[in-house]
Amino acid sequence: MSSAWLRANAVSWSLPRTPGTLAGALAELEFVQADPIRAPARAQDLILRQRVRGYRAGDLDRRYRELGIDEDVLYAYGYTVPRLRPLLHPRRHPRAANGAYPHDTFSADVLAFVRDRGVVHPRELQTEFGHRGVVNAWGGTSSATTVLLEELHHYGLLRVADRVSGVRRYEVAAPHDVTLDSGERRRALALRIARTLAPAAESTLTATVNRAVRRIGDTTGSATVRELLATGDLDARTVDGVRYLWPADLVPTDREAPARVRFLAPFDPLVWDRKRFGRIWGWDYRFEAYTPVAKRVRGYYAMPLLWRDRVIGWVNCAGPGSEVEVGFADGAPKSTAFARALDAEISRLRQFLGAGESR
Repeated sequence: MSSAWLRANAVSWSLPRTPGTLAGALAELEFVQADPIRAPARAQDLILRQRVRGYRAGDLDRRYRELGIDEDVLYAYGYTVPRLRPLLHPRRHPRAANGAYPHDTFSADVLAFVRDRGVVHPRELQTEFGHRGVVNAWGGTSSATTVLLEELHHYGLLRVADRVSGVRRYEVAAPHDVTLDSGERRRALALRIARTLAPAAESTLTATVNRAVRRIGDTTGSATVRELLATGDLDARTVDGVRYLWPADLVPTDREAPARVRFLAPFDPLVWDRKRFGRIWGWDYRFEAYTPVAKRVRGYYAMPLLWRDRVIGWVNCAGPGSEVEVGFADGAPKSTAFARALDAEISRLRQFLGAGESR
């Protein structure tokens, strides 16, 4: 095995040769990471446009109710399919000996209010319960009711019903399915993450699985990965001193990648692991949106540029109608095939951005 094998299979296992339907892509992915920055579009839309035929910015949110999906946390925040809900919930609460959410009068009253109203916008709760500010998870200040809504959502008592102008509206979630034991949940989540990031460096997969399973209890991400290796559910190979893992039922490719250019979201599964990125594509990429302007190297929201099975540069585009600026890690390919493919991807990006506002 070599870096070429890793590149070929990372691309093959992550990106379909032929885009399909939105419902089909969600059934395959099961999780799509979300990010609110639009430069040129939100991460979830940029991820899906590479996997869905004719996808337009905002399609996921416009069809959210129809698709029957949820917003939740796997190893990051994003959109999840119903199959993952009984794997993710119930989550153990660190302040409760039995793991159950420790209700107080405030949380019980808020939950009752949402149950009574059906679907609730955070402003309705502020009107009902007041505008007291509290420190949020990012160190800023948010309404106490908004923070509580987010907490009740995280612990599976509420779900996101939809969004209005980007703001989440909530409704009471269905009761948890408790037929699966913690071991089954851990192993299923680990295999889902391994499939998403395949082939994943063992250290990366272990740390990422640990984030997903720590609220289940029972044991750690590293123990879960060891279990799956022992049962043969995960396969492993070492390349250049790094051990890579993937679900054993994934079939390695023997085909060349299509002669296509793709602009990838900074959070696309194919480029998500920055250490793997550097190892298999030979240069370092980082997300610079939170880097001071003077220290940025490639741009506020530089999107990795994939040509065939190599990430050879990056692209910046501020949004609909903006110029597409291209940079290269080691010079631009000279072939006419690349030039045509680049023009085609720029055209696809502009079509994708032309759909107007989402929910």
